[in-house]
Amino acid sequence: MRAVGIILAGGNSNKMRELTYKRATAAMPVAGSYRCIDFALSNMSNSHVQKVAVLTQYNSRSLHEHLNSSKWWDFGRKQGGLYVFTPTITMDNGYWYRGTADAIYQNLDWLKRCHEPYVIIASGDAVYKLDYNKVLEYHIAKKADITVVCKELEPGADASRFGTIKMNESMRVEEFEEKPMIANYNTISTGIYIIRRRQLIDLIEHSAEEERFDFVTDILIRYKNLKKIYGYKIQDYWNSISTVDAYYQTNMDFLRPEVRNYFFKQHPDIYSKVTDLPPAKYNPGAVVKNSLIASGCIINGTVENSVLFKKVFVGNNCVIKNSIILNDVYLGDNTYIENCIVESRDTIRANTRHVGENGVKVVVEKNERYAL
Repeated sequence: MRAVGIILAGGNSNKMRELTYKRATAAMPVAGSYRCIDFALSNMSNSHVQKVAVLTQYNSRSLHEHLNSSKWWDFGRKQGGLYVFTPTITMDNGYWYRGTADAIYQNLDWLKRCHEPYVIIASGDAVYKLDYNKVLEYHIAKKADITVVCKELEPGADASRFGTIKMNESMRVEEFEEKPMIANYNTISTGIYIIRRRQLIDLIEHSAEEERFDFVTDILIRYKNLKKIYGYKIQDYWNSISTVDAYYQTNMDFLRPEVRNYFFKQHPDIYSKVTDLPPAKYNPGAVVKNSLIASGCIINGTVENSVLFKKVFVGNNCVIKNSIILNDVYLGDNTYIENCIVESRDTIRANTRHVGENGVKVVVEKNERYAL
């Protein structure tokens, strides 16, 4: 592959509420056994991108633990590999990452030492499958300065939390508005870009001189009339988990057979760090309907239309409906959970009831279990 990869995984989304109090958005569990960043890393690996940098910052401990070995995504190579970069205090700089462009600027030495002519920039908070080779071929054929991977939302969908794009007939970007109050266009940026490496270095250095720190606002939007920026539309599944509702909906999408088939049964595969856990156990009296149950779970009650992550214990006479139960949760007997996301390592006491009346409810019990 003639490109290196950069995955931006350092941001904090306040719209995730309690879910990002102790982890980065990119480390959020998805579809029972995965983390959100697994999708971007797997796409890089499947596209034969051999050198990938993950830029982390906010609440990055669990993300670093997940990325502590590159072998799960087949990056353990002599040529290339997986690099994890955090903000570093130097003689010239004492700042955290002040934005996406500044995050790249603080690691510009790594980019300058690379030899590949192109750079693929992706965000770590989206669930999708994409062959970056096809985007690169498109980028070269168009003789573009920057290619933005974009997607057309369904009518009625909220585009205001994304960057919206207007393109002409040749797919050149004419208008680019970041998170508008009212979205005038239904085509959004997916946060995936391809750019020539030398040009990226020049643009990032120029932005840093002017103390501009955001890649979208200070490079894409600022240069949209000076540089040839083209859009590459994707038709397949793509979703960002940057809000509680979007995170909930993305996990619920995996209960649909066509989505499960697309991600789990069609080539190429999605990879993740493997934990050695026994298969899920269904005790007498357990009733499970249209749900994803991860390894290590023990089910005694009723589970309907829900996603249970690893090592969840469901007590006797429990009822779980339309909910997401994160890793290592203990649900006491006679518990009723509906329209909720239960935070990991929680112990839900017996005979309790949690129902999301107006939208999704995030359940956080301040009773974490600590290992001795």
